[in-house]
Amino acid sequence: MAPSEATPLQQLLSGAAPSRRTALDAFSRARRMFLGGQRVDMGVLARDLGVNRATLYRWVGSRDQLLTEILWSLMRRTADRLLETDTGDPGRAARVIDGLLRAVIGNAGMGQFIEAEGDLALRLLTTKASDFQARLLDLIHTLIAHDIEHGQLCTELPAEDLTFVVVRIMESYIYIGLITGERPDPDRAGRVIAALLRPVPPARTGP
Repeated sequence: MAPSEATPLQQLLSGAAPSRRTALDAFSRARRMFLGGQRVDMGVLARDLGVNRATLYRWVGSRDQLLTEILWSLMRRTADRLLETDTGDPGRAARVIDGLLRAVIGNAGMGQFIEAEGDLALRLLTTKASDFQARLLDLIHTLIAHDIEHGQLCTELPAEDLTFVVVRIMESYIYIGLITGERPDPDRAGRVIAALLRPVPPARTGP
């Protein structure tokens, strides 16, 4: 989305516009609703903020756009937290991706969103209907490319192909309830990611 087409909320979150408390309040309130397992209802949100719906839509764009920003903010915040605690040892990409999977699967608000609005969740998070998918691909590619460039990842695949496969696997395990009816299992997902993103074995120092 070009800067001229970005919503006021997207401009505020990216730092491209001066802070306007009301737009950020709308985002913060909506995120609290989401995390609390509530449906992000634009009418309820506008009433809580004491503004009309037209003003709310002008601030944040459509409900789909607002949900996308909420979902990405949670993903990005989790990734940043995991990267802050990184040890620098081989296996960085696998550890961060495993942590992201566990955070998403274990998030009560996300679970409620998938259960109540599964079709919308899939459309926003796994298709070009929003830019969430592009952002996630970019994040995972950055993690994988870093490990490849630093000789920490054992793979014969280029970063682009490995990124695509990893993101598809992440989605399969996160949305497995919608696909097969099974309960998401972060341990099972973690084992698959670890097998794909194997760190380079430490060099032998002895004879």
